[in-house]
Amino acid sequence: MLVAAAVCPCPPLLVPEVAAGAAPELDAARDACTDALGVLAAARPGRLVVVGPMDGAGPETYPEGTAGSFRGFGVDLDVRLGAAEGVGTEQRLPYALAVAAWLLERTGWADAPVEGLGVGESYPPGQCARTGRDIAARDERVALLVMGDASACRTLKAPGYLDERAAPFDGEVARALGAADVAALSTLDTGLAHELKVSGRAPWQVLAGAADGADLGGSLLYEDAPYGVGYVVAAWS
Repeated sequence: MLVAAAVCPCPPLLVPEVAAGAAPELDAARDACTDALGVLAAARPGRLVVVGPMDGAGPETYPEGTAGSFRGFGVDLDVRLGAAEGVGTEQRLPYALAVAAWLLERTGWADAPVEGLGVGESYPPGQCARTGRDIAARDERVALLVMGDASACRTLKAPGYLDERAAPFDGEVARALGAADVAALSTLDTGLAHELKVSGRAPWQVLAGAADGADLGGSLLYEDAPYGVGYVVAAWS
């Protein structure tokens, strides 16, 4: 059963070493992520599943101890998912899960075993819901750390340029995540999410499936678009 969830954005810029001189611009987002992970720890889960976007359809599982790196951004920084080491796999964490691993290391996560799940942009809503329900059924007390960004079209300098539909879409996402509105997340427009370059759609719909029937309440901790990309932080418990 799902007992808690944290929703965080997944830009590598969240890692100060990657952001370099621009690091202070995301301090508020980092602090909100820390608060959201605190909600997970307080729920005392028996298992933590990190869900985030990946290239390809997925789903792809990543056992505890899977390594990731930010070397692709010119930073000599490696991370590992959870506390385990030497899992004997050549898998590498996708960047969204590497950011999650960094957040967990930053907050000293040691409250439950961790595993990762990557889901791609084309992963259908129905499959997302089934995957979420399967995750929630794995343990009596499951927590989710859900990574993903909202639209990348909020300003002229955004990666997807300015799209007037982006702000209303992001506003509804922030409302739904802050209110733990499972129905609204389950019915997000997949076509519009694709056009607005939303990386969080599938992970959020996995969360919606996992939370179905759990009767969790939500809290919106952060919502902004400092680089023309929507970043949302929320906590459910």
